[in-house]
Amino acid sequence: MISIDPTKNSERENYKLLIGSIIPRPIAFVTTKSEQGIINGAPFSYFNIVSSNPPMISLAIQRPNGRLKDTARHIHYQEQFVVHIVDEDNVEQVNETAASLPVTESEIDRAQFTLIESQQVAVPGIQEAKVRMECRLVQTIPLMNGEEQTGDLFIGEVVQYHIDETIYNEGRIDPRKLKAISRLAGSNYAKIGDIFALERPV
Repeated sequence: MISIDPTKNSERENYKLLIGSIIPRPIAFVTTKSEQGIINGAPFSYFNIVSSNPPMISLAIQRPNGRLKDTARHIHYQEQFVVHIVDEDNVEQVNETAASLPVTESEIDRAQFTLIESQQVAVPGIQEAKVRMECRLVQTIPLMNGEEQTGDLFIGEVVQYHIDETIYNEGRIDPRKLKAISRLAGSNYAKIGDIFALERPV
């Protein structure tokens, strides 16, 4: 077994160990609105469930060189965002949105996504996702490295679900029909593989 002290690693070395080990990771495609009203869309795999009562999700966004990414800036400003689950049918379009564009340009246009109005928040979602969740910001936690802020952990409450009827059955979502895509390391992604069940011991 190799033992590694993370304090002796560079940020990039720690990044490679984390994204290579913590797999598969769900991918959130997040839409936000800028102060100028431009709709931004970007994928994030530092994303997960926080609570079901109330329903809350977490989204961690790094600050490269101390600089806020557009999504983080917009969440700070608007305190609203929409999370979409990335699936086999939209992953290539989502990948297009990972390009570095000026803040005045919309990744939604680049990927040719179709915007759809939200019900509870002012930020629209995209029609091409089978699952989307309208979120209101509950809390922002600064992620620090000593005195330097290196990221933001956003916790959002889900205030409205939108679920494609083809994957929904009596309150449950069919994972085979959702066909969610997960993130691995580098340029690699994974599809849902074999599904098996284990009964929880009593």
